[in-house]
Amino acid sequence: MTWVLILLIAAIVFVLLAFVLKMPRAGWELSGAALLVGIAGYALQGHPGAPGAPKAPIENKRAADEALVKQRQQMGDQFAQGQSWMILADGLARQGQYGAAAEVLRKGTQQFPQDADLWVSLGNALVGHSDGIITPAAQFAFQKAAAIAPDHPGPPFFMGLALAQSGRLADARAMWAELLRRSPADAPYRADLSERIQRIDSMLGATSGASTAGAPVAVPSGEAGESDQAAE
Repeated sequence: MTWVLILLIAAIVFVLLAFVLKMPRAGWELSGAALLVGIAGYALQGHPGAPGAPKAPIENKRAADEALVKQRQQMGDQFAQGQSWMILADGLARQGQYGAAAEVLRKGTQQFPQDADLWVSLGNALVGHSDGIITPAAQFAFQKAAAIAPDHPGPPFFMGLALAQSGRLADARAMWAELLRRSPADAPYRADLSERIQRIDSMLGATSGASTAGAPVAVPSGEAGESDQAAE
């Protein structure tokens, strides 16, 4: 059935060329030969019965981490001005379209150049676009956010996350430890930050043979008992 359809299409194409488009008779043989060569090539290499294997674009291969979007929102509510840009960019990031999200946020930073949260979001989008690796452009975005709002916890947190994902665990730990040191005791992200630092310590300890890496990490009082039990 497939070959009947292919031959029928070839015949229709030839009729269109010869009688509808008024191709000169001198070209009939050449056009017919070209169609036959195409059919012969398909007969040798084509696999019409093979199942389709559609592939999603590379940008879609990894969905955005919903928890990280919420964490950024939690950390940056009081700093944000360009909320409309971030809402659009978050929607793109949730679909894995990090490049498009970065372009949206770049335009947002042009409109609100002093919005630290826009720069944090831009850094996250650039990291996602590079498959979790921190690039000079992403590092610049995080540093720009930190310069605009030194008290904003988002820049050091997400830059540390990007450093950790890039394998720079010691750098990530140093940045997170400093953030933990200067964070208010009632900051909602302290517990999560402490756990992340402890996980990095475990990984660094496993590779170096040390039990910890760096200075002791202060943890919220509610977690102290749990940490002692874990150590035992």
